[in-house]
Amino acid sequence: MIRKKSVEGRSRTTGTIKVWCRSLGCPKNRVDTEKLMGQLGSSVCLTESIRSADLIFINTCAFIEPAVRESLQTILSVAEERDKARRKRPLLAVAGCLAGRYPIDELATGMPEVDLWLVPNEREHWAEYIQKRLFREDEPGQRLVSTLPSYAYLKVSEGCRHRCAFCTIPSIRGPLHSAPQDELIAEARYLAGNGVRELVLIAQDLTDYAQEHGPDAQAFPSLLHRLGEIEGIDWLRMLYLYPRGITSELLQTVKDVDALLPYFDIPLQHSHPDILRQMGRPFSVDARKICGDIRDALPEAALRTTFIVGYPGETDEHFQHLCNFVEEMRFTQLGVFTFWPEEGTVAASLPNQVENAVKEERRAHLMQLQQDISRELLEEQVGSVQKVLVDSVNPEWPGLHNGRVWFQAPDVDGICYVSGPGVEPGAMVEADIVESSEYDLTALTPELD
Repeated sequence: MIRKKSVEGRSRTTGTIKVWCRSLGCPKNRVDTEKLMGQLGSSVCLTESIRSADLIFINTCAFIEPAVRESLQTILSVAEERDKARRKRPLLAVAGCLAGRYPIDELATGMPEVDLWLVPNEREHWAEYIQKRLFREDEPGQRLVSTLPSYAYLKVSEGCRHRCAFCTIPSIRGPLHSAPQDELIAEARYLAGNGVRELVLIAQDLTDYAQEHGPDAQAFPSLLHRLGEIEGIDWLRMLYLYPRGITSELLQTVKDVDALLPYFDIPLQHSHPDILRQMGRPFSVDARKICGDIRDALPEAALRTTFIVGYPGETDEHFQHLCNFVEEMRFTQLGVFTFWPEEGTVAASLPNQVENAVKEERRAHLMQLQQDISRELLEEQVGSVQKVLVDSVNPEWPGLHNGRVWFQAPDVDGICYVSGPGVEPGAMVEADIVESSEYDLTALTPELD
């Protein structure tokens, strides 16, 4: 494994492929990008210079309209910079959800700047296609990890069996396809052997792992038990657990596996049963029961969720129900999105669409509620001693580092600023929590005797 932030490397004439890459959207895209970089071989060297690259690779997101716009803008701006290259013109390859959502011939016609389009369902051939265009063969590797030294993502499955009315993922990523357990264990050991302390498990729905082969309540717990036995992995974190999959078997597994954090990222999307039915959410129990089951089994659990406001037909009463629910549940972390009527989804054609100004007002109100809750919850941590996983040096303050405590996931939650003896990127340290804000903590490690 090569672990570098984007750096300059040798020229292609000495056997190195210089690659400029960007991975947009979710961590699943990041993992796909990392695996591609590894498959291209040990001679890959990342660069921040578009003009000097041999290969420009952009992994796109197209989940909602703003993501589509970001992908298109990124491609066009990078292509413009690429065309200023004085040396040989770099190959521009674009992959991911944009190429999965729209016909390739239409994309190729509309964006002739792109040299190679790579669709999601041919992911295992991406390296082959790129190498053919680069006229190069090389020994493939596993992954070129692009995250910080302390953590890495492990994607356990691709695609989705659910059919939520607002979601484009099944049409882009295809049906559920789970990676074999042995392959995931081998990849996790590889990552641990290269210094990764935290594995963040990702999928469209982790709890649906291996269910395309038939109902198996033990499939995901079994994988978690095996991952928890890997030496060197201190934390196992689960991102994106569908509510229906929060079973007694899973809760017991969290209790039994020491490395498995009691951190539950559950996309509830709403609290009112009328809206949930219209969304086509794949669970039959109410949101309060799910949260209650978790807290009964694991009182210390951290609950993270996301909500959509302004879904078609959402009235003031529906929204007030959601606000009351947030105040009652006091989630550790919370994200709020405004509804987007995505082309091709059932929800896009529903009646009673909510005005954009109302959506934004509701989002701001809900986020203010959560900000107050988050501030109060973090204030309770002041004076406690916590393990902090150190991610990186703080770029602004000498001696200060950015890290996270167990209930802070990378990229999506707040951070813990930490300083003192023993603090360095990749380290796991015990520290005193000395200060808090709306979303972040500050900690000090004790002085050495």
